[in-house]
Amino acid sequence: MDLSISIVNWNTRDLLDQCLASIYETTHGIEFEVIVVDNASEDGSADMVASKYPSAKLIANRDNMGFSAANNQAYRESEGRYFLLLNPDTICLPNTLQRLVSFLDNNPSAGAVGPLVLNADKTLQQSWARFPTLWTEVRGVLVRKIGDKGVCPMTADEVRRLGPFRTDWVGGCCFMIRRSAVEQIGLMNESLFMYCEETDWCKRLAQRGWEVWLEPSSEIIHLGGQSSRQISARASAQLRKSKVTYFRKYHGVLQALLLQSALALKWRAKQTLSRHWTLGARLGSDY
Repeated sequence: MDLSISIVNWNTRDLLDQCLASIYETTHGIEFEVIVVDNASEDGSADMVASKYPSAKLIANRDNMGFSAANNQAYRESEGRYFLLLNPDTICLPNTLQRLVSFLDNNPSAGAVGPLVLNADKTLQQSWARFPTLWTEVRGVLVRKIGDKGVCPMTADEVRRLGPFRTDWVGGCCFMIRRSAVEQIGLMNESLFMYCEETDWCKRLAQRGWEVWLEPSSEIIHLGGQSSRQISARASAQLRKSKVTYFRKYHGVLQALLLQSALALKWRAKQTLSRHWTLGARLGSDY
């Protein structure tokens, strides 16, 4: 088996249907399996998979296990030489997955690789960065440098012209990792319920000498945040929690506490500005 594709779903039935259709329509020339882990959806997602895609393995959880734990469930059931994290709100374009498999086949020092990620209008969606530091997190920016080539271009065509390049981490919406690397570094960190999971995995790859690459000849459309939008406030809180957990692990307790305080202050300031803006809009409507 060349590739095991893990899709963790929560209440995105129609998008999941579109994602699965794109996999089977565009993926040829490699032996692959699809494993869908449904995290207690209430929109009929599991029934849709069972009826329309009987060749896919379906794991229907009674509770929402989170992204990391659900992918670990899929990994334990998988057989492929490579393991792919794939969001249900993605659309595979022709040769997307074959090119990622080919890249890992031809680059044995690469532990993981991601594609060029596009928005629905085919513009560039930033999907890679340096590992976060306290300074970049407080500023709220991602440092996207490519080796010694300087700051990354901002259009899809400019990235395509660069060809494959190394980076610290690539986004988990479409993330292919080598099974032999997973056997060295371990499964995904289940203390990260949602967010920062792929960054943590890439950090552990780097610690064991594996490289992480982006292969822009492979392209995927990512609609983005479809599950988290259903619980935006909880998702925002979970993002802050995951960042602090990551920092505690790799940067120590002091930096984790500093980051926690900074993120809390930024969140409160944003909430205050939002309330003032809403109040101003209401007052303005009266005149």
